[in-house]
Amino acid sequence: MIDLVKENNWMKTIRLTLIGFLIGFTFNVAARSEQDTSQTKDADRGYIVQVGDQAPDNFELVLHDGSKTSLKELRGKIVLLQFTASWCVVCRKEMPYLERDIWQAYKDKDVVLIGVDRDEPLETVLKFHRDMNITYPLALDPGAGIFQQFADKKAGVTRNVLIDRTGKIRFLTRLYDEAEFAQLVQAVDNLTKEQH
Repeated sequence: MIDLVKENNWMKTIRLTLIGFLIGFTFNVAARSEQDTSQTKDADRGYIVQVGDQAPDNFELVLHDGSKTSLKELRGKIVLLQFTASWCVVCRKEMPYLERDIWQAYKDKDVVLIGVDRDEPLETVLKFHRDMNITYPLALDPGAGIFQQFADKKAGVTRNVLIDRTGKIRFLTRLYDEAEFAQLVQAVDNLTKEQH
């Protein structure tokens, strides 16, 4: 009888230990799975820069009207680079909102919006600008050299890089998501109110 009691206690201990192990293992797998998902999501965005980084500025922006500028020249202003292309359906969807909610709303508040057209010839860029009925400038990016300073060469367009007056990246978007776009507009608005 005593042996049976000892055996039952021993079995109970083993059973509880196994249950505890299984619960811990399950939580660990769930946590890793969630972590992997968030890392995959960030990796899928394709950026090689991050919020807080100093924006690369060793390039010249040749605009569709033939004028030139650079991030170095624009230092002291808030700059939004919109990476785009005429063939990009999502870009076309987003551009009217960029025109209305950022360019028209903030161009008189030291905000510069430049669309950087990925690897298309001038004629295509000019037609794209007309077709989209936008007033903010488009810059040429032959060979996607400017794009590759911000994102992986194989990553897609429809992305915005918000740069503050000191040249630091303050916000990044990918594709067109209404909630993320609203956050971008809010980030632009916040930057216009910062002391400089």
